[in-house]
Amino acid sequence: MRFDEILRHLGEFGPYQKRIFYLLCLPGITHGIRMVVAVFVTYIPFHRCALPGYDNDTYAVQSEYHQQLINETIPLAKKGLGYLYDQCYVYLTVSNHTKSLVKCNHWVYDKSVFTNTASTEFNLVCDDAIKTSHAQMIFMGGYFFGAFVTGAISDRFGRKVTLYGSILLVLAGGLGLAWADDFIVFVLLRFVNGTATAGVFTTCFVLSVEIVGPSKRAFTGIVIEFFFAIGMIIYAGMGYFIRDWHYLEIAASIPVVLFLGYWWIIPESPRWLLSENKEEEAEEIIRHAAKVNKVKLDEKLFLQSVEEDEKQEKANIFQLFKYRVLAFRTFIIFFNWMVVSMVYFGLSLNSDNLGAGSLFLNFFLVGLVEFPAYTICLVFLDRKGRRVLHTCSMLTSGIACIITIFTILYAGEGQQWLTVTFAMIGKLGATMGFAVIYVFSSELFPTVVRQAGMGFSSSCARLGGMISPYVTIGGDFGRALPMIIFGSLSIGAAILTLYLPETYNKDLPETIEDGKRFGR
Repeated sequence: MRFDEILRHLGEFGPYQKRIFYLLCLPGITHGIRMVVAVFVTYIPFHRCALPGYDNDTYAVQSEYHQQLINETIPLAKKGLGYLYDQCYVYLTVSNHTKSLVKCNHWVYDKSVFTNTASTEFNLVCDDAIKTSHAQMIFMGGYFFGAFVTGAISDRFGRKVTLYGSILLVLAGGLGLAWADDFIVFVLLRFVNGTATAGVFTTCFVLSVEIVGPSKRAFTGIVIEFFFAIGMIIYAGMGYFIRDWHYLEIAASIPVVLFLGYWWIIPESPRWLLSENKEEEAEEIIRHAAKVNKVKLDEKLFLQSVEEDEKQEKANIFQLFKYRVLAFRTFIIFFNWMVVSMVYFGLSLNSDNLGAGSLFLNFFLVGLVEFPAYTICLVFLDRKGRRVLHTCSMLTSGIACIITIFTILYAGEGQQWLTVTFAMIGKLGATMGFAVIYVFSSELFPTVVRQAGMGFSSSCARLGGMISPYVTIGGDFGRALPMIIFGSLSIGAAILTLYLPETYNKDLPETIEDGKRFGR
């Protein structure tokens, strides 16, 4: 008798599981904030070179004399259909009649959107503008590392220890960022934040999947994603009311304090305890759950399940590559995670490039589009199955991105709303794909390597996230090139997904042997 069979007797989603599940959803809000915090924190406003010798220079024009100095000192540069003051060069008077154009090393910034960002404080502009992409890549690198390490730690030492340690690290790293006084410290703490953020969300997700029955796994796997979107929308409000990046980091970190009590509230996963032969601890949790659910368990049920199934072999993630069928499936899962992340973050993090309108409104809309995506998943995941829905999601994203190529190259200025529309359809498909692959892969990996498998999968996603900021080249065709890459990879991922077995309403594989037989 499997642990899933115990859950059927216990109640697949009874009051006990609901209480634990919704508590595990709450960190998803802070996860959503931390994943997109760079949109505001490293925002680069309009700027120009500071006037040499003018100590009180500001981006805003102070007087007619100030305007005259700007006109004489700062050259104009073409920007879109118009001209703006050059952001990187300034005229220096060499003699009474000649001027030389030189790069500047001091800037003044427009403070109408933010009074201070990490980009303005560390002068991440002109030749150093690429450092904002480096900072995002380093955060994703931390997430990559965290997903890998915390997954292995969780399968070795338990979900509870991993979750609480990650919560402490998120709080410390987030508050530390608020006091970062140079770029090196800033990116090091971004790495720490990425590592800890991976540990919190991946562990919460796995715990959620492991405490509910087969018929409720899709529901819990999708609902937890709604909290990620809620975090994005809350962050739009934070950015609107808090215009200094130091205080914004504090505001994004303080809510994590609420999760410090989880050590005494969230139990260890009984499924993991059984896989580690810790039957007494597992039985205590199951008995308590039965009491809360007002269910009376057969006294022989637990003993029978342990004797028959749950004393499992020790395993590690590399055993998935010892057998051809598991290796092929694992490759497909990892590839899908990388692609969906690349497309998702490639289309999400540049809300200031959506077109006309407020940065905060645009970012709010980017978060809002996730709600219909998750709702579609919630409606169809248990009707059409994981494989079909994920395939359709990736095809939708891929086709929308391919269509966007033509709107970029051939649509006039008045038709650029078509580019935005199809980009958002691509984002919708990528969001659906992200939600489904979380559920799908968590059900495909055997219990003995589930969190490690999810950790490796999330690491592959971070590879995609690390690459996405750099998939840009100047010029019209260059603006279309990222969409060619996103669209082609999405369609390829959709085709490969057809080779994975369906997992809907099936018992989770517990051992490596179960994984080999699964779907056959």
